[in-house]
Formats: sequence, C-alpha cells, structure tokens
Amino acid sequence: MDNSSFIAQNIEHMPDLIRQGFILDKIDQKLIAALRHNARASVSELAARVGVTRTTLRTRLEKLEQRGEVIGYSVITRADVADVPVRALMMLAINGHGADRVLARLSGIPEVAALHTTNGKWDMVVEINTQSLAMLDSVLSQIRRFEGVSQSETSILLKTRKAAT
Repeated sequence: MDNSSFIAQNIEHMPDLIRQGFILDKIDQKLIAALRHNARASVSELAARVGVTRTTLRTRLEKLEQRGEVIGYSVITRADVADVPVRALMMLAINGHGADRVLARLSGIPEVAALHTTNGKWDMVVEINTQSLAMLDSVLSQIRRFEGVSQSETSILLKTRKAAT
C-alpha cells in the first residue's frame, strides 16, 4: 500500500497515528534533519533551528529515541569525507552458501569501504575506494578470484550529490 492510499484510508485517524508515532510530523522531520546536519548541536541550538521550545525539543527527541526512529548518533571522520579519486560499486553474485566466506574475505580488504547484502540478481554490493584506476583494477581482480563469486558487475561513481535534508 502506498502512502497516499494509507493516508486516504486513515485520514480521520491521522492525529492518532501521528501521536502514536506511525507518521513523523513536520516538527519531527525538522528535528531529524537538524540532527543529520549536526548531531552534537545543543538542545538550545536544535530548538531554535526547529522552531520549538527546549522542553518540546527534548520531549520529541526522547520519543523518537524510544520509538526507535533515532537509534544512535555517529561521528564523521576526516577519512569519511576525504576525496578518494576512484570510487566504485561492485555487485556480486555468490554461489551456494558461500556468502559468509566472501563477506569475511571482503572485510579484510582495506579499499572496501562498505558491504551490503541485497536481494534480486546480486547478492552483495561492495563499495570500493582506491587512489587510482590501476589499484581499482587490482582490487576487482582480487575479488573476482574469491571462491564463491560467480558473477560481478562494477560501476565507477562519477559524482555524488548529497541528499537534501
């Protein structure tokens, strides 16, 4: 069921659904956007940015945490935002039950920035960061030789745009 169908069927219950936490209202959405921008901002700064009192903000944040909407806060290091000259996504198909072995081996490659298991044609998506195309080629060759990898497809990332908050 898409959002518009859900809303149409439940319009008379909308205030209750918002109160129960099934739908984030504008204030919660603004609060989450402000936290994404700076999770270390003080309650006063966040309240000013969202346009509510400190007490309201604190209460909203506690409810978001209790409901599991906000599950943690993280740090972004310089390495996380450093320009890496060559970035790629490698999709992998895995034979049989070899996924755990492949994941373990991929975790040991320094150029592997992230691993994602998926459904559909590909079993895994591997984010790779390297300093050169030659290094990328070397990493791709290494991964393709792993026992259990039956097929792969790689796309080089040309440009990344940050999602709007």
